[in-house]
Amino acid sequence: MTIYKAPVEDVTFLLNDVFQVDRYNNLTGFSDATADVRAAIFDEAAKLAEQVLHPLNHSGDLEGCTRHDDGSVTTPKGFKEAFKQFADGGWIGLAAPEEYGGQGLPALLSQTVSEFMSSANMAFGMYGGLTQGAMAALLVHGTPEQKKAFVPNMVTGKWTGTMNLTEPQCGTDLGLMRTKAVKQADGTYEITGTKIFISGGEQDLTENIVHLVLARIEGAPAGMKGVSLFVVPKMKINADGSLGGPNGVSCGSIEHKMGIHANSTCVLNFDNAVGDLVGAENKGMEAMFVMMNEARLGVGVQGLSQSEVAYQNAVAYAKDRLQGRSISGVKAPDKPADPIIVHPDVRRTLMSIRAFNEGARALVVWTSLKSDVAHRSDDPKEREAADDHMGLLTPVIKGVLTDQGFANAVAAQQMFGGHGFIVETGVEQFVRDARITMLYEGANGIQALDLVGRKLGRAGGRAITTFFNEVAAFTKENATNEAMKPFIAPLGAAVKDLQQATMWLMQNAMAKPDNAGAASTDYMHLFGLVAIGYMWARMAKVAQDKLAESGEQPYLKSKLVTGRFFMERMLPETALRLSRIQSGADSMMELSAEAF
Repeated sequence: MTIYKAPVEDVTFLLNDVFQVDRYNNLTGFSDATADVRAAIFDEAAKLAEQVLHPLNHSGDLEGCTRHDDGSVTTPKGFKEAFKQFADGGWIGLAAPEEYGGQGLPALLSQTVSEFMSSANMAFGMYGGLTQGAMAALLVHGTPEQKKAFVPNMVTGKWTGTMNLTEPQCGTDLGLMRTKAVKQADGTYEITGTKIFISGGEQDLTENIVHLVLARIEGAPAGMKGVSLFVVPKMKINADGSLGGPNGVSCGSIEHKMGIHANSTCVLNFDNAVGDLVGAENKGMEAMFVMMNEARLGVGVQGLSQSEVAYQNAVAYAKDRLQGRSISGVKAPDKPADPIIVHPDVRRTLMSIRAFNEGARALVVWTSLKSDVAHRSDDPKEREAADDHMGLLTPVIKGVLTDQGFANAVAAQQMFGGHGFIVETGVEQFVRDARITMLYEGANGIQALDLVGRKLGRAGGRAITTFFNEVAAFTKENATNEAMKPFIAPLGAAVKDLQQATMWLMQNAMAKPDNAGAASTDYMHLFGLVAIGYMWARMAKVAQDKLAESGEQPYLKSKLVTGRFFMERMLPETALRLSRIQSGADSMMELSAEAF
């Protein structure tokens, strides 16, 4: 049986001390989220994650979801009751506007809580996570009538939401989609087509499901320019808000997947289903990107979540498993062998995962805070800067946190030896569940291309320039602080590598675009290392200051040791990434396709 304990202390340190969120009380909802309120939220979220959701993770994986002959789907035992508890607790509407029944609290809190839920039970967490993304799209692009009809019931968890993009013949290139929309005399549209890989597409948790569907209106332009977004409920909605009959949406099958078995990933068939246009005709991608960007941050958190829960179980096993003797001398003379946590290579593995998790968590909190600024600030300049940050860091968080999250789950599995390959130990589930995070909401190669091809040059490189300036200001401010040298010197070297890589792309990508494509994944990971390194430097500064004030605090001392490990053993990888980038695309592209 696996274990999970929500990292409440770590999250509290980040919000209270590193990012000092109380300074943002001018933003809507922040003054209500006092330190005491935050503590209560995190404690309750931890209880739900640890005591209700995690015990269902392994059993839900083994049982999976079942499709019946009538197209209905049953989720695993215990999920329906757990979802009611989750919904009744107000977790879906934590950051939703109060006018629609939400609590209006910072999205930062919702994103933080989502890590707890996803670590505890990733498949379960997806039902609520996608609902939040669907609400976000409707709140930005929906009509007042659409918001009133759908959002309140999604906030309460009475209804869930999905996003319907992918079709059998098209994934990333949505311009190839065939799902069609035919306008009716009353202004609605009839939607016909097939969508695949629809997470939570059919389930028995709620009475209705709100599908956001991309389709092409008859006569629309070819390609992405002719795609529109529609809201298509599973059950029709009467004028008084009550439910009518079925709406021509059915589950054709459940996908047989590598992981996340307890989430019903469906093939959905739309047969003249009635839908309403969301936003303007042929502007569907603009509206859907609101949901996709929310989802990409959420998927990055999923990558972190599986890394965290895998780490916790690997540590517990390493402390308990007896194997061999320490090379520096016996550590457990009363036992036939030492626990494997005494071995340096085991420590290397565990410290690598831990250092990544804590740095990545800080990066998520920082970026989630920027999201709140972008949506809630009254200052146009603040909103612009925060939006720049979101655009630049979203592909990094999605790509790096999921690539490394999966690698860390594998590394944690390695700690178990052959037992890690056995289903009963539960650790192999973390590997299987983590794998999808690298694929959906835009495969990670696409995230890297988005970063290099679109985000770096956006607004004349304004976002990357701001990032460089912020890190430079921090390093300059702490350059003479002797205690900070183990953090400032490595960070300075890593930033120089990122700057060189950025300059190389500017000089070599325009004339030869393959250079950009060849460099993109390494550049994304180089950027991720620097961003996490910056987070570690900031955490170290706060930890040192607090130790100077209050003396002995084991948590803070452990934080500094973990940060030093990242700086010494992980951040130097930026030099390797730079070397790969500067090698260009020649050897990569020279062979003909037939030579492979």
